[in-house]
This record gives sequence, C-alpha cells and structure tokens, in this order.
Amino acid sequence: MEFINADGLWTLKFDLVMTLSLAAVFLFVGYGVQQRLKFLSRSSIPAPAIGGLLFALLVLALRARGTLGVALDTTLRAPLQTAFFTTIGLGATLTLLRAGGWRMGFFWVIASATAVVQNIVGMGVALALGAPLALGIMCGALTLTGGPATGLAFTADFEELGVAGAGALIIASATFGIFVSSLVGNPVATFLIKRFRLAPHDGRENVSETDSVSRATSHQSIDDTRGKTYHSQRTTGDLQSANENIIAEIADEVGEGREAESGSVSARAQALGGQALTGYDLLRNLAVILAVMGAGALVSLALTTLSAEMPEAVGKFFKLPGYIGAMVVAAAVRNFDDRYRWLRIDARAVESLGTIALALFLVIALMDLKLWQLAGLAVPMLVILIVQIMVMILYAVLVTFVLMGRDYEAAVTASGHIGFGLGITPNAVANMEALTTRFAPAPRSFLIVPVVGAFFIDFSNSLVINFFINLLR
Repeated sequence: MEFINADGLWTLKFDLVMTLSLAAVFLFVGYGVQQRLKFLSRSSIPAPAIGGLLFALLVLALRARGTLGVALDTTLRAPLQTAFFTTIGLGATLTLLRAGGWRMGFFWVIASATAVVQNIVGMGVALALGAPLALGIMCGALTLTGGPATGLAFTADFEELGVAGAGALIIASATFGIFVSSLVGNPVATFLIKRFRLAPHDGRENVSETDSVSRATSHQSIDDTRGKTYHSQRTTGDLQSANENIIAEIADEVGEGREAESGSVSARAQALGGQALTGYDLLRNLAVILAVMGAGALVSLALTTLSAEMPEAVGKFFKLPGYIGAMVVAAAVRNFDDRYRWLRIDARAVESLGTIALALFLVIALMDLKLWQLAGLAVPMLVILIVQIMVMILYAVLVTFVLMGRDYEAAVTASGHIGFGLGITPNAVANMEALTTRFAPAPRSFLIVPVVGAFFIDFSNSLVINFFINLLR
C-alpha cells in the first residue's frame, strides 16, 4: 500500500492483499444492505454488486471533493472470472438438456436468437443517436441476455473499441435490466393468460414428454449471489429416481450467484440423500476446476494462434474471450465424468466454489469502476435500454409465446424469458413463481427456463457477443 500522485490527485494504491481484504469487507456490507433494503433482494440485485457499487460511490465522492484517489490491484479478476465460467461449464450436462426434451433445445435457439436481435436493435438505435455502435452491444445481449458477470468479462474489449468507462456503463445497463425485468414480465404473461383464456392444462396432451416433471409443482424460491438461483420444490407425488436426480441437480446448480446461508449446504446434502461436503471434497473439485482452467487456456491459445495465421477478415472471428476455452473443456469433462465417473465431480462442491469465485469477481470488478466516466453516454444508453424493453416484450409475445405452443406453459415461459432476457435467472424464476402461485403450476417451464438461462445461453451468447464485437474491429 502506497501513496502516489496520479493526475494531480494524491492516490492511495492498494496491493493485492489489501484489495482482497477490502473486497471481503464490502462483500458483506453488500449482504447487510441487501437484507435491510428488501426491494433489493426482491429485485434479485446480487449482494456483491451492491457492496462493490457502494465502494465505487465512496471513491467517486472522495475524488469529486479532491480529497483522495484510490487505485486497486485487480490481478485476481481474470482468474476468478475464468473459475466462475468453468463452473458454469461443469454444470452444462447433456442430462439436463435431455430432461427437457426437444422443447429445451428449441427454447435455447429462441433465447440465442434474442441475443442477436438485441445487438442489432442496440446498434441501430446507437447509430440513429450518433452514439458509438459499441454502446448498442453493451446495452444489448452483453448485459441484458448476459447479465453483469458476462458483461464485465468483455470490459477490456469495449475499452479497446474506445468506450471510456466501459465497466461502469456495463454495470449501469445490467442493473437497469435487472430492475425492469421484475416489473414487466408478469404483466405480459398475465395479459396473455387472460386474453387467450389459457387453462393450466392446455398443451399437455403429450403426457409422455412431460411425465418426468409433471408431478413436481412449480412453487419455488430464489436466492442470489452467483447471479442465478436455488430452487426449493414441493411435490404432489413420488418422482422416479432419475427424474428426482435431475430436479435436484437443477436445484443445486442453477445459479449465477447463490447466497451461502448457514447450514444450507448440509440441508441440501441431506435432501439429496448425501452427506455434507468435506474439505477434501472441496479440494478435489477445486483441483478439477484448476486443471480445466489450464486446459482451457491451452485451447484459447490454440484458437488465438490459429486466428493469427488466418486473413484478418476471417481470423478476427476466432478471437474468443479467454474463458470460452475453459467453458468448453469443462462441459466436455463433466459429460465424460457423468458417463465414467472417474473424477466423481460433486455438483454441490462446484456450486460452492463457483459462488465464491463469482462473488469475489463481481465485488472486485465493481469496486474498480470509474463512475465519473459515465456522464457522456448516459442519455443515449437510457434511450437504447427503453427501446430494448419494448423489443423484448414484443419478442416474448410474438416469438417465445407463439413458438413454445401458445398455451399456459408458453405464457409462463414467456415471462421467464423476459426475466433473464432483460435481467438474470433469479428474475426469470421469481417471475414464474409469482405466476404459478396465482394461477397454477407450470413444471415444464420451471425445468426449461432456469437451465437454459443459467447454463446453455452463456455458451451461445458469448459467441454472439464476440461476433458483433469483431464486426466493429
């Protein structure tokens, strides 16, 4: 820790250890604020985001008064980010994809197409406003379909494209989307249900396709730290053991940040018929994650080398974010282990380690935001986001609802799609939970939407974002 003079302002520069210490303090400050201001938890605003933004606001106040500048050592951001996305890859199993049948794959295509539409709309509005085209992507699939974690992973790319204060803009856009997604999702679905007089049993004539989940109710609860959610279920009958494992795995794994409540791991372990995690379990799964990260780095290096040898017009599309290699390798390793059980990957351990990685990544990334760089693009960003809300509503009604069957389940799915299409998966499940509490269970929607929103969309959305970024290079 030392004092330096930067831009005429005395600045306190924190080293890696002090930065990590501050991150821990403000992480739990965020939890405290979230617990006391209930609208933050109801809106699924992650506690790490709250703590990190509070620190960034404190730095902004000190700088505005000319009192002191603050500089952080953010070396840990990259490895923590890669570790988190590795845990996402380790959760993307073919078992989950098969559990939802063709509808899950079809909804994945619909959600991926949403990302393309959001980027096209965002860039179009940015062009009309005379704003940088990169801002259209930032206020498009990057932060809306992607959420804060995905958005921050691309911060350096947008700074290279000349967008000053990209990190602050990304968080502002993501936070706006998270708030709004909780407000508009259910009014849209309620309109569809009443307008078309949708009965809860509509569209369930193909019983064999949904039998694996039709006896599970959709009353579920959400908590966020990792950016996604826990599910807790009530059942109306006995589930077959295989289906019970699938639902339990979703309940454990769906999350872009879960709140580690006292005793929660033990409780969920008991619910699964297993034992509480031990230090050895965590160490063994951490070793798997680190090994996968290393293998993923080699894959990313190979792609980078390959792109350098190609003509620039083609090679730039092979420049993928560093974590993509780790996600791909992680998915392959998890599905290999599901078949042969050599590594005995524990979903609960992976969840816990992913929770830690994302919480620290988010809080450090947000603490380092330079909020004073926001002003110039605030108005164009707000206009783009308002247009994106209207487009997402129309897309959910005219595309998601129609293509998913125009029935009660499709209306619930549309609400969930708005939830993570503008915000994050907790918003999606919170929307659907409120609907099913009011009307009737929608088990198919609760299987399809959280799995696509928590796992599979991260793969396709990253490719979509990378494609559009490379168009601007």
